[in-house]
Amino acid sequence: MNIFLSLLACASLGACVAAPKIRPPAVTLPPVYTAGDPAMGAAALDCWWLAYNDQQLTDLVGRALGQGFSVREAFTRLQEAQAIRSGALAGFGLQGSLAVSGEAQRTQQLNGGVDIDIPGLPPSLSGGNNTTKSASVTFPVSWEVDLIGRRAATRRVAAADLVAARFDYEGMRAATAAEIARSLFQARGLAIQIDDARASANIQYRLLDLLTQRADRGLAPRSEVDRVEADLAQAEALVAELTAALDASRRSLLVLVGAGTQSVSMLVVTATISAPPAIPAGLPGELLLRRPDVREAEARLQAAIGNVRLDELAFFPRLSLRPTGALSYTAGDFGGLQAIAGLTAGLTTPLFDRKRLHAQLGASSARAEGALLAYERTVQTAYSEADQALIRLAADRARIARLETGAAAAERSYAAALRRFELGFSDLQTVLDAEQVVRGARTALTTARLEEMQRSVQAFQALGGGWDMSVPEADFRG
Repeated sequence: MNIFLSLLACASLGACVAAPKIRPPAVTLPPVYTAGDPAMGAAALDCWWLAYNDQQLTDLVGRALGQGFSVREAFTRLQEAQAIRSGALAGFGLQGSLAVSGEAQRTQQLNGGVDIDIPGLPPSLSGGNNTTKSASVTFPVSWEVDLIGRRAATRRVAAADLVAARFDYEGMRAATAAEIARSLFQARGLAIQIDDARASANIQYRLLDLLTQRADRGLAPRSEVDRVEADLAQAEALVAELTAALDASRRSLLVLVGAGTQSVSMLVVTATISAPPAIPAGLPGELLLRRPDVREAEARLQAAIGNVRLDELAFFPRLSLRPTGALSYTAGDFGGLQAIAGLTAGLTTPLFDRKRLHAQLGASSARAEGALLAYERTVQTAYSEADQALIRLAADRARIARLETGAAAAERSYAAALRRFELGFSDLQTVLDAEQVVRGARTALTTARLEEMQRSVQAFQALGGGWDMSVPEADFRG
């Protein structure tokens, strides 16, 4: 009876402690996005790279998701979270271990000793040498009686940490797929620039040959030949620079797929950039389900709230039961086999460390508020990234249409200027100016097409694509 009265008194002391109430997240949904293709289902976001119909991209993403270092490192963190969760819950089960011990002891009478012969006692007890042997087996166990829901609170925290690790893993997979696509498109853009630089070098070769013939006949000054030779040297230097940049880009791609030691010649990059696929239309609220970073931030918020509850429960007493069992055997005249069994109940409650527990509760409450702010920031960042990506992607498409028209006009202008120069109706400067315009138009068009492809990848990632939503969250909660 006294035990239960003590337990009630201690529980009353713990019930007087409560952390400040955690406010709900302030998340206001923005208007519906206007960009996107309603005909393309949201499920296409799971494996968005397949929408490009690019076998090389599909293969590289598959290799990176299977053997890339970033993905495998994230998976190890997920496995660690699973082990930590199991360990946290195991502490509320039966605790104990089996202990086996044995002892052999020999007692010998030293020189000068006197043997005493006591009637009725064995010689081993009345004097001389004595050898005893004993063995014991004990099985002490303990079990904490959870009367206030400490185990349930611990389980919720561990489950939230595990879910956060799961979405960290999914987010890394999504980020890796996006990085593979961006790197591949960047490499292809460099390959196109190399082709453009070689085309410019071929133009310089053609002009140099034509001017050399004219200079040999006295029809053109030698200074024009020198000028074209200088432009040719610059074009060849640009080809060498871009080639080195392409090799470095291919090396980065190999590292991403976990094959960083392979030769860059094993990765062939074509000088082609096609138009990006349509982007699925989406509602802002879907980002709360699709974005792994939002889901991870939400899980970490739940874990932080759970830790506050655990720190509140730390003020309550702990009741534990410790049943014991033991077998012991002693060899000798008075030896034998003994069995021991018992049950001990223990009650502990914090008294002199309440100041420390109050500080610990205040710290966990502050961390919960920080996790709440991080969740709100993550949600707003998700909306901003998705909206910006879709707006800029639409602007990229309009810009490319204008640049394609301008590049075609520059090509026609250059062809006409070169023809007039060959016929002697135009000077070298006019041809060089037209060639510079063509080069700039090609570069601008290549850059715009590359940015459009990069922006499409950004849009897919911003909308929460790149991971399989069909895996139930319960599979990770256990």
